[in-house]
Amino acid sequence: MQLLATITSKRQLTIPVAMFQNLGLQLTRKVLIRADGNVLTIEPASALVQSLAGSVQIPTKYKGKSTEDIIRDAKHKYFRKRKHDFR
Repeated sequence: MQLLATITSKRQLTIPVAMFQNLGLQLTRKVLIRADGNVLTIEPASALVQSLAGSVQIPTKYKGKSTEDIIRDAKHKYFRKRKHDFR
């Protein structure tokens, strides 16, 4: 599928609905963007996790959690620790 899109003055690119749905993207989710020469590839960040599946053992505390939950928990722990560092 090939469609025309416009990059805004803020360097933002709107992904056409058909491509967005085809790629299985979801609002507010992270994506990986890779450049190979002048070609950009965009894929859900979860694709990286799936491609690594089996090559890295998941710690017990993360089993059954989504990537977004793990990232949210890590951020919460990091910023809570930083808050205590400034006291």
